[in-house]
Amino acid sequence: MDGTTAGYWAQADAVGRAVALLLLAMSVATWALIFWKGWVLRRARRDIGRGVPAFWAAPTLDGARERLAAIDREQVLLPLVDAARATPAEGSLETQAHLDSQLTRRLRDALHRALAHLQFGQVVLASVGATAPFVGLFGTVWGIYHALVAIAAAGAVTIDKVSGPVGEALIMTAAGLAVAIPAVIAYNVFGTWVAASEADLEGFAHDLREMMIDAAGAPT
Repeated sequence: MDGTTAGYWAQADAVGRAVALLLLAMSVATWALIFWKGWVLRRARRDIGRGVPAFWAAPTLDGARERLAAIDREQVLLPLVDAARATPAEGSLETQAHLDSQLTRRLRDALHRALAHLQFGQVVLASVGATAPFVGLFGTVWGIYHALVAIAAAGAVTIDKVSGPVGEALIMTAAGLAVAIPAVIAYNVFGTWVAASEADLEGFAHDLREMMIDAAGAPT
């Protein structure tokens, strides 16, 4: 902790320290999500790129599923295959629909679950990016107010006595920006990766649906 930060912490009251701890928690959560999501999305994108060609190169559907089981570490492709192969329970409402409608519903649900896994944490990154600057600004305003009240109570208001506490309080604005900027960058980068993976998964789901309909000889 440098002198300015230590000075702010020493002079801050409970509210100022709570704001500083909140920014620290937001920063820790942001960086934990950045490392975790970066790892997950890189694995998912790599597995999609390898898994889809491997699936279609297999001679049988069972063999294709076995290949995916060995490649799909994030479980975003395999649930689509299982959804396409699933058999509805006898007597259920699902059996009253045409095969193409059944496949559409099951694949849509599986696709939504896969995307929810890939999108996990995006709301946190967006929230931190949007609110951290204002939290930091609040900490600055509160710190300046607290410092001026203390100086006024001491009865000696000079420029040197004001500039020090005010400068120390301004570090909270910088801290808010330091927390928000990585969150915003990560949100945008990961959003691009998720969108690319979503397009690949939607294409794979569409091709699966067509294959199952053709195999059953059902009308589209």
